[in-house]
Amino acid sequence: MRVIIDQELCQGHLRCNVVAPELFGVDDIGHGVAPDRDILEGPELDKARAAIEACPEGAIRIEG
Repeated sequence: MRVIIDQELCQGHLRCNVVAPELFGVDDIGHGVAPDRDILEGPELDKARAAIEACPEGAIRIEG
């Protein structure tokens, strides 16, 4: 499974980074960046789901 951030929807609130800094980074214009790898089931998946819930734009999703 992969976490995807829709960069057209992201407004740079960075709640994903606050909730799960080990998964989400910040790009040079202040938008969230998802990991460029598969996420693991368990704690990583839980953190990704928490980030999805925290995103006010609904810009984050899980695929796969």
